[in-house]
Amino acid sequence: MNLEKVDILAFAAHPDDIELGASGTLMKHIAEGKTVAIVDLTQGELGSRGTLETRFEEAQEASKIMGVSFRTNLKMPDGFFDLSESNKRLIIQQIRRFQPTIVLANAIEDRHPDHGRASKLVSEACFLAGLIKVETSWDGLTQKAFRPAVVYHYIQDRHIEPDFIVDVTDFVERKFECIKAYKTQFFDPNSTEPQTPISGEEFLDVLKGRMQFLGRTIGTKYAEGFTVERQIGVQSFFDLI
Repeated sequence: MNLEKVDILAFAAHPDDIELGASGTLMKHIAEGKTVAIVDLTQGELGSRGTLETRFEEAQEASKIMGVSFRTNLKMPDGFFDLSESNKRLIIQQIRRFQPTIVLANAIEDRHPDHGRASKLVSEACFLAGLIKVETSWDGLTQKAFRPAVVYHYIQDRHIEPDFIVDVTDFVERKFECIKAYKTQFFDPNSTEPQTPISGEEFLDVLKGRMQFLGRTIGTKYAEGFTVERQIGVQSFFDLI
């Protein structure tokens, strides 16, 4: 029995990517009894604000608010990780460790080049994780091949037309609590650190406005959007209501 198995495994190029793009959806599924783990690829060490120590503490606090079961950091170099075999194997280890049904990955393309690169890296690793001749181990034990059922991509800075939208109205306030746990990264009127594209008060307003726009398209107040790698199949029209 795999005691670390989760229903959803969410990957992020940087700590706070998940909180911004998909935390409402994750908390909704956790409330429904699903288990979630997060894997951050980098420590976000090139960020203009904060330190490695504060970023780690903030990620831990955000994880508590979300209620995720596990969170780990692969410590790839921020800004400079590549689509190498070694990096793919690090991700394959986590996929086989947690054996998720669903994987979430970064936006397929975005303002920050790490996001699109992480998206491709995770997607390729999900495929390779299912090949029995790709050998990996964890905690000294040989891992079995495992491939998630689906990979979905959350939407980040740039607008991408979603393939499906999730109502997160009941979790929007907690989503912003998760985001604000990153005190060094987002709006703080008393901060003396450099201004960045995400540190202004208007950034959070824009994020909330996007969620309202997505919500309106499905007849609710707030929502998060996702893209898919393959068509979604359903058994009935009524699965789409």
